[in-house]
Amino acid sequence: MQTLTILGATGSIGRSTLHVVARHPDRYRVFALCAQRRAAELYEQCLRFAPRYAALVDPRAARELADRIAAAGLDTEVLAGPLALAELSAHEEVDTVMAAIVGGAGLAPTIAAARAGKRILLANKESLVMAGEVFLRACREGGATVLPIDSEHNAVFQCLPSDGGARRCPEGVRRIVLTASGGPFRRAPLAQMRDVTPEQACAHPNWSMGRKISVDSATMMNKGLELIEAFHLFGVPAARLDVLVHPQSIVHSLVEYDDGSVLAQMGNPDMRTPIAQALAHPQRIDSGVAPLDLVAIARLEFEAPDAHRFPCLQLAREALAAGGAAPCVLNAANEIAVAAFLGRAIRFTDIAAVTEGVLQAVGSRAAGSGIEEIFAIDEEARALARAHLARCTA
Repeated sequence: MQTLTILGATGSIGRSTLHVVARHPDRYRVFALCAQRRAAELYEQCLRFAPRYAALVDPRAARELADRIAAAGLDTEVLAGPLALAELSAHEEVDTVMAAIVGGAGLAPTIAAARAGKRILLANKESLVMAGEVFLRACREGGATVLPIDSEHNAVFQCLPSDGGARRCPEGVRRIVLTASGGPFRRAPLAQMRDVTPEQACAHPNWSMGRKISVDSATMMNKGLELIEAFHLFGVPAARLDVLVHPQSIVHSLVEYDDGSVLAQMGNPDMRTPIAQALAHPQRIDSGVAPLDLVAIARLEFEAPDAHRFPCLQLAREALAAGGAAPCVLNAANEIAVAAFLGRAIRFTDIAAVTEGVLQAVGSRAAGSGIEEIFAIDEEARALARAHLARCTA
C-alpha cells in the first residue's frame, strides 16, 4: 500500500492520477491533496478520497474549503500556504509524492520531497529546468527516487535498461529523441500567428492539458523545457538530444543505440499511461486507457520542427547550451509572457520576443548553488519580464 501526497491535485495530471488510484484502492491511499486555489474541486476530491490533509496555497480558498469540510463532517484537516505543501511532501507517513504543480511554484515542495527521501513522480519539469543540479543533489543526499511523468521522459525511461533510477543513460546510447505533436499551429500560415487567440492556442489537437502547458505546447517552449529536463534526468549531452514533430502523438519518444537499434515507446495520448507506469514501477497495472489500435491509426508521420514557426524551441536550446542561470531565466520569463498572453496583454508571437529579451538582459551568469539563490534569479528574471512587458504595452 503506497501512501500518496498529490501536489496539483485539481490540475489535469492530478485528476488523472486520482483516476488511476481509484482503480486500485488496494494499492494506493491518498494521504494529502494539495492545490493552489480551487476549493470547490478539492472539496469534491476530499469527499471521494477522504485524505487526512488537504492544503491550498491561497488562504481565502483554504478557509472556504475548511468550511465545506466541516459542514460535511469529513475527517480531513485543511492547511493553508506554500509551506503546508512542503510539509505534506516531506511528511513521515508519505511514501510517494506526485509533483504535478505547474511552473516555478512547484519547486519548493518538490525539493522538500527530495530532501525527505520520497519516491517522486516528477511532472513538474521546472524543478529540473530551474534547479537541475540542486534538485538532483537533494535527491542523492536524501535518498529520493525520481520517476518521470512527462510522457516523453517516461517513454525514454521505459526504453532504457531497467536497472537504476531515472538518471541512468548507459554507454551505447547514440541519441535520445523527444517527439512533439506540433500543436494547433503546425500548418498555420506564419502571417496569422501574431493574431492567434488564447482559445486557439489552448485547443491542443491531441492532449487535454492546462492552459499554461497548452500555450507552451503551441509555441514548442514545452518541448524546449523538456530537452533541458532530459539533459538532467538522463545525463545525456545536449548534442545527443533531439526533437521530432510527430502529429499523431502515438510514439512518445525514441532511444537510438550505437548498433542501429531504435526503441520507441508507443501508446494513446493519455497521461494515465505514464502515471500508472510510474505508480506501479517496476510492475504494471491497468491505467484505464484504451488499447492502441494501429490499424485504425493507419500511419505515423515525422518531420523536423520548423525553426521559424517555433522560435521558443531554439531559445531553449540556446539556454541549455549556455548553462548556468540561463534555463532558470528562460523558464521565469516564459511564465510571465504566457500569463500576459492568456490575459490578452500581448500577442502570441510576443511570447518568444519577451523571453529572448530577458535572456539577453541577464546575460551569462552562474547558476545558483542553493535554492535561495535560484529563487532570487527567478524573481529577478520575472521582474525584468514584467518591465519588458510594460514597454511592449505602453
